[in-house]
Amino acid sequence: VYENNEHQLPFKESDRLGGFDPYSSSKACAEIVTSSFIQSFFSANNYNEHGKKIASARAGNVIGGGDYSTDRIIPDIIKALSAGEEIIVRNPSSIRPWQHVLEPLSGYLLLAGLMYKNPMNYSQAYNFGPEADDHLTVGELADIAVKEWGSGKWDKPATQSDLHEATTLKLDISKAKTELHWQPKLSSADAILWTIDWYKTTADKKLAFTFDQISKYEAL
Repeated sequence: VYENNEHQLPFKESDRLGGFDPYSSSKACAEIVTSSFIQSFFSANNYNEHGKKIASARAGNVIGGGDYSTDRIIPDIIKALSAGEEIIVRNPSSIRPWQHVLEPLSGYLLLAGLMYKNPMNYSQAYNFGPEADDHLTVGELADIAVKEWGSGKWDKPATQSDLHEATTLKLDISKAKTELHWQPKLSSADAILWTIDWYKTTADKKLAFTFDQISKYEAL
């Protein structure tokens, strides 16, 4: 969602929105549309009339069980490992704010609950991601995934793609920590381990395993 000038610093909610590629731009567009609706129809000055407040939640690179989408790092890793094939990693040195899917979901629910109690205070944008010192590279993610799976290896493609991909993406979550008292419970490494363990579970046990992970997360 943020315009990435590769300054290597974590992005704050107040940073400029934008995107080099259509996928990134679509996220910025969603933020702009949301802002336009707030300004046009749900102004804080007229809250007593419309009774609505809106917040924006911006998650990091979400991973977790159940994702089988195309051109996504975890599904690609699982497909390769399951087939006994080499994992192809386009940009192993790229840094991303990896987080397990339960992390931002906990943030969304917390934010919604706080807005219900006091909508005027929390109708803002909030980042949800890993701790400042816990941003791993794609290569590190692949290493952890292979080790947890118990076999496999990865390598870079023989020819590099011409598609643009940001080198470093980091999120500053200090606002969510300070104002919402939210913080991640899992490290990036733990998020990867939890994800790979889900895919290693047999199909007949995946539902129970999912609920077990939710319970385990809530108990942290």
